[in-house]
Amino acid sequence: MDQANPFETPRTFALHRAEYLVAFAVCTALIVLHLDEIRWLPAIGLFLYIDLIGYIPGAIAFRRSGGQPIAKAYYVLYNVMHSMITQGVVVALWCALIGPEWALLAIPWHLSGDRGLFGNFMKSFALPYEPVRQKGYLRLLDDLRLAHPKPVGHTPDPAPVGHVPAARPRQAQPGEHPVSPAAR
Repeated sequence: MDQANPFETPRTFALHRAEYLVAFAVCTALIVLHLDEIRWLPAIGLFLYIDLIGYIPGAIAFRRSGGQPIAKAYYVLYNVMHSMITQGVVVALWCALIGPEWALLAIPWHLSGDRGLFGNFMKSFALPYEPVRQKGYLRLLDDLRLAHPKPVGHTPDPAPVGHVPAARPRQAQPGEHPVSPAAR
């Protein structure tokens, strides 16, 4: 939302994802325009290695944990492998050692797809490895009088705490004292 409150409302999150959707669309257009120039075996490898190293081990550990915390190393692997900085270094090294080629589009296509299509950004040590709505976030949305986003399907979400559906504040009727939203 801002530098002092670095979390996003559902609308700013959607706008953040939209920026990556544009990058995903540009990568997709370049892939289609250069289909016959792409070496597909390296492209598939470049696309897959990010998740083979950075996501799948943590996802397996999370599912096996039964909801218990997993090692922070899985978060670090995810964040390092899904970093634009790390992947920029990979692309630079590839260009220096092998040469530039269209197969490298697999990397920004993967990262922009993860963020734009699926909403997957860096993982915080303070949260479960897979997305689970947090009661504190639901309370924040309530305080901001914003609707709760639809739950994700990975694990059971917590029961909403004090959920007040987003709506216009009720107008006081004649002769009635206004009541604050918190008092309702």
